[in-house]
Amino acid sequence: MHEEIGSYEAKTKLPEILRRVEAGEAFTVTNRGRAIADVIPSRAGDRLRTETAIANILKAKKHRISDVELAELKNAGRR
Repeated sequence: MHEEIGSYEAKTKLPEILRRVEAGEAFTVTNRGRAIADVIPSRAGDRLRTETAIANILKAKKHRISDVELAELKNAGRR
């Protein structure tokens, strides 16, 4: 549920509102009691994290380890 906030209050408390939105809260900005806009957290960060994870997975798939390297890693882990 979005918390309603008047346009004047939204203007005067914008930095605080943006911090709260960044933390996951959502607001509906009203003007004279009418809903004008919704301020919700951006999903751009989610997309960037997803793209980075995919790129890392694809990069890892390209790296091949020889049997000798694998044996050395196993032995190093047992020390």
